Amino acid sequence: MFRSTLLVSLLLIARFAAAQTLAPKDVDLVAPDGTKLRATFFAAAKPGPGVLLMHMCNTVRKSWEPVAQGLSEAGINALTIDNRGFGESGGPRFEGASPEILEQLNEKWPGDFYAAYQFLLAGGGSCGVNNALKLAQRHPSDVKVLVLLSGGPDVTGINFVAHHPELPIFTAGAADDEYDPATLQLMQWLRDLSGNPRTKFVGFPDGRHGTEIFGPHPELVRQIVAFYVDTLITSPVNLKAPVTPRKTQASDFWAMANEPGGTARAVEFFHDARKRDRAAFVFPEFLMNLLGYSHLQAGDTEGAITLFKLNTEAYPASANAEDSLSDGYLAAGQKDLAMAAEEKCVELLPADTANAEFKATLGKHAQERIAKLKAENK
Repeated sequence: MFRSTLLVSLLLIARFAAAQTLAPKDVDLVAPDGTKLRATFFAAAKPGPGVLLMHMCNTVRKSWEPVAQGLSEAGINALTIDNRGFGESGGPRFEGASPEILEQLNEKWPGDFYAAYQFLLAGGGSCGVNNALKLAQRHPSDVKVLVLLSGGPDVTGINFVAHHPELPIFTAGAADDEYDPATLQLMQWLRDLSGNPRTKFVGFPDGRHGTEIFGPHPELVRQIVAFYVDTLITSPVNLKAPVTPRKTQASDFWAMANEPGGTARAVEFFHDARKRDRAAFVFPEFLMNLLGYSHLQAGDTEGAITLFKLNTEAYPASANAEDSLSDGYLAAGQKDLAMAAEEKCVELLPADTANAEFKATLGKHAQERIAKLKAENK
């Protein structure tokens, strides 16, 4: 089990969109399976770049309206869309959905966003950071810029950022994010991972989550619009132009930890960084968990355990890190060590900074595993 923040706000750039009017216009899109999706098109005064804005999982398309209007006024077309299961779009409702329904929605979203992408290309006038990156991976020659707010991608998305230094990204978050207190560090780490010299990060002491930051910090809207104007109009990104990637601690560590047989070198890199600076932030807990499970699913149990152990070392107060380590030991058949890690998870839970709902779920899972392992040892 690993901690997963709610899929959150994102922005994704498509390539072209022709504008017919300056007035926002509600439009109906049709998903590949025929489901109706509701969107609003904010047209610029003339044909130009297009931006697709996808909302967080706790709001709807209207949350992006300030940015969409600002982009339109700056000469950039924008399309906001209610994700399937949200607002005026069709599909089973996301709120209160069963795990099965949530999985169905997650499987359908990529096709839905491709329909929105096609609308922009036609000149038609994690939901989440992960969805933006998935669409960018499918259309690497068209997606020129990414703006990511308050959320983390999966391992494939991280690798996309790491391996495409020609793509500038803008990341932002707030220190009081209600879903994960480490969100601000995560967004800064994503900035450091990107090799593009035009990549930017903006952090705020408050503002909560995603587009909620626009309320207390309207300057974020202006900063996002300015970033798009700079990268799409003033000095348009040329994806074919050679870029010398920036070398950072984040990019060096991730390259080692993610390559086959590189986990031992990654551990050594981490220890060296902490020797130079006891507070060095080398990797986010959330992403190290994802990477550990990626190794586990690929059959590299030893590498997975190495990364899970490193996560418990870097985040000794995390109950979730211990639970993941227990998964690694269990996969290796080391039941005594798996039980010890799970017991440590239970011990750490009361003081863990995760939200109450997550802690309750994790605690129930841990107790059930401990009981099962004890029964098997009788």
